[in-house]
Amino acid sequence: MKIFGPLYDKVIEWSRHRHAERYLAVISFAESSFFPVPTAFMLAPMVMARREHAWWLASLATITSVLGGLFGYLIGYFFFDQFGQPIIDFYHAGEKFESMKNWFGQYGVWLVLLAGVTPIPYKIFTIASGLLGLPVVLFTLASVVGRASQFFLVAGLLWWGGEKIEPVLKKWMELIGWGLISLAVIGYFLLR
Repeated sequence: MKIFGPLYDKVIEWSRHRHAERYLAVISFAESSFFPVPTAFMLAPMVMARREHAWWLASLATITSVLGGLFGYLIGYFFFDQFGQPIIDFYHAGEKFESMKNWFGQYGVWLVLLAGVTPIPYKIFTIASGLLGLPVVLFTLASVVGRASQFFLVAGLLWWGGEKIEPVLKKWMELIGWGLISLAVIGYFLLR
């Protein structure tokens, strides 16, 4: 069953839409505080479609992601019971959140930085940072460094590889897509 190839083609088409940058900004903001789809899933095809704008798109994703992270911080700080706990429950991350509270005492800034760079759900760390009172300046600096590292790496690799990478992605898209889903399922069961 081929679903990832046609999906990739559709996302490339959307990434050329005249409002694509607005969509990227909204997704990047939302992903940092409550939305489940990673920003890189929109950023990557946008860079592929418009390589000359790679650095602008990475900057836009970084800025809006950090602003979304600050929104997540506010959820944790002011509205955890109303909004933060339901978000954590939605992702079935209650046990991880409890463990994370213990880690924050020692490694708070480093955890935010790590979550900003990796596929670890950054939104959980933004909410936890607000709830646990991580200083907002340190939170913001770690978020800028982490998110910029991720988005500029994605943009840089695609800018550099550009036309050489696209045929490889198209050829292997089904295997990559099913492989990522398999890894996510295996990771879910291992972490459970």
